[in-house]
Amino acid sequence: MDSPPKLWLRRASAGGRPAREEVRTVQGWFIVIIAIAYVTLLFAIASLGDRRSASTPGRARPFIYALSLAIYCTSWTFFGSVGLSSERGLEFLGIYAGPVLVFVFGFPLLNRIVRLAKTEKITSVADFLGARYGKSFAVSAIATLIATIGAVPYIALQLKAISGSVSLMVEHYTGSPPSFDPFVSDISLVVAMLLALFAVLFGTRHADATEHQDGLVLAVAVETVVKLAAFLAIGLMVTFLIFGGPGDMFDKLANNAQARQAMGYGTSLATWLVLTCLSGFAILMLPRQFYVTIVENRSEAELRTATWVFPLYLVAINLFVLPIAFAGLALVGDRTSSDLYVLSLPLFSGHDLLAMAAFIGGLSAATAMVIVESVALSIMISNDLVIPLFVRRLVRTSSSENEDWSTLILNVRRGAIFIMLFIAFLYYRESTNSARLSSIGLMSFAAIAQFAPALIGGLIWRGANGRGAALGMVAGILVWAYTLLLPSLVGPDADIIVHGLFGFEALRPQALFGTVAEPLNHGVLWSLSINALFFVLGSLSRASVPLERIQAAIFVPREAGPMPSLRRFRTAVTVNDLKDTISRYLGVERTERSFQSFEKSNGVTLHGNEQANMDVTRFSEQLLASAVGSSSARLILSLLFRRNDRGSRDAFRLLDDATEALQHNRDLLQIALDQMEQGITVFDRDFRLICWNRQYRALFGLPDEMGQVGVSLDRILRHLAERGDIAADQRVAMLN
Repeated sequence: MDSPPKLWLRRASAGGRPAREEVRTVQGWFIVIIAIAYVTLLFAIASLGDRRSASTPGRARPFIYALSLAIYCTSWTFFGSVGLSSERGLEFLGIYAGPVLVFVFGFPLLNRIVRLAKTEKITSVADFLGARYGKSFAVSAIATLIATIGAVPYIALQLKAISGSVSLMVEHYTGSPPSFDPFVSDISLVVAMLLALFAVLFGTRHADATEHQDGLVLAVAVETVVKLAAFLAIGLMVTFLIFGGPGDMFDKLANNAQARQAMGYGTSLATWLVLTCLSGFAILMLPRQFYVTIVENRSEAELRTATWVFPLYLVAINLFVLPIAFAGLALVGDRTSSDLYVLSLPLFSGHDLLAMAAFIGGLSAATAMVIVESVALSIMISNDLVIPLFVRRLVRTSSSENEDWSTLILNVRRGAIFIMLFIAFLYYRESTNSARLSSIGLMSFAAIAQFAPALIGGLIWRGANGRGAALGMVAGILVWAYTLLLPSLVGPDADIIVHGLFGFEALRPQALFGTVAEPLNHGVLWSLSINALFFVLGSLSRASVPLERIQAAIFVPREAGPMPSLRRFRTAVTVNDLKDTISRYLGVERTERSFQSFEKSNGVTLHGNEQANMDVTRFSEQLLASAVGSSSARLILSLLFRRNDRGSRDAFRLLDDATEALQHNRDLLQIALDQMEQGITVFDRDFRLICWNRQYRALFGLPDEMGQVGVSLDRILRHLAERGDIAADQRVAMLN
């Protein structure tokens, strides 16, 4: 029988340094076992959440949703903010200023994006961009590549944080760094593969990417609470155990030269603006943030709860950043990286339970990010990159007519997760190890910010088109790669950094054309400026195609224009043809259930052999988009139409006709209703709002949230009763 493992426990003296050592029974492997056990517990929570999603209390769901948004707080927050603060004082707050501003003041924008995503069955930020620009494969594919490239450094950041914390814990307790020979020699590779495995188990169980994953959201919310509790515990330990309270702490830190130097660091206004803008873009456009904020949203009430819960969470998790940073400077110094002060302070002062809490908190912050980010990216890669590239060849083969593609979709996503984590591991190994966690994270933020011109411009400018969006994103990410990514890989003394490309000093990556600015500000300024320029010029270089105009009308609504010249919608494709095609991606059971829901909501009966009309075609496209994305859905249906109709051009036009006719009819009806002086509203058979005019809302003084498709009559009457406009008993009488 093996001898018991040993743990070296250090207890702190009054000065914060170890006074004596004791031997306890634990080995370095115990740390790894705890980490695996914790993530396994989260998987159990996710499984439980999936099984009990239907019974989740309605009042709890908005708070679970709001807490899940704090996946924004990764190991960068848990470890990196302290490291940045130890050198630059309050500069770390810029990373959180953007999200707070977006959620406090940007509710209309968030709500608008959520509505568009639900209407268009959007599954990712790349899908959102592709749908806006005429369901363009090129736009969504470019966005997917940018998101993947930008995520690699961010995932590598998590690997660095986990590997560093595991190494510190094991080396502290055993006296030697961790080794996994004879299998592998690098702990970060083990971490990467384990995270990939858990990401596959957590997030690749359903082909339908719009289907809510309540278990995953619950697990992320639990991790959010764990990392907050751990960080607050470390902060309280520093304040009351290491120091004698806030007063004693500030008195001692006031006499510390390094703390005074950090607090006196002069962050420029340009840096504050860049950090605020980057973090504001990131909270909307990071793949994982778009997934939890937009795709996993169920109601406006959840979003409203998040507008105050999430900012409060950001405030709470940053309360003790400065005390921990300055205590680390005073008591730990350069014995460890300042990014690990959160862990090294309790570790070196002998508070082993708090050290374990800090380790688990950092693990929570990193694993939640990696799991959800890799799941979101795998959906983008499968829906917006892989499937469109292969679907033409595979769909046309007779052997694939009855093939179940849902399994293939899931396998593509699983493979993408493992490949992404391995690439992140390679980046972690090849990048400069001296880089701070915050600098790696900001570089990823700058990459994701390349979506901003196309996304924001697409919501306010109808003239924006796919060419402009594609050119802008490509130009922007190339400048980002040259000014920010390249320096992180080659180091500051490389010839290209010092002398410029081909020896031209005007092309130095960190000083283009003589621009003098901090490296981050320089890279962001140039990449976004070039991006916006190409976006505008590209959009102006050609007129929008019909489907781009249709989608622009949905994303940037206004009054309908003149009556378009529409051909009569005719196709040889039957309802059964559509069902057979869709069932290969969603499965027969889900397809049948969805069509039954369509029949019920529209008051029609589909026998299967009749030709598909515009309504059925539009519904089929949106249903298919929930599994494979909007651009892939349109491509798949166009190939189906090609086999049954006259040609590929006509097939695409048939889909355009269906969409344009429905949109135009909706616009005409809305204009006609708005011209009437009376307040008019229409409810369906379930007493849910389906149509209304401006006078109706003005007559009753109803808020914006009451003017949405699907709002129940009972909710409207309840609102009027609570306001005192009608008596409670009259509300019941009206419903009866």
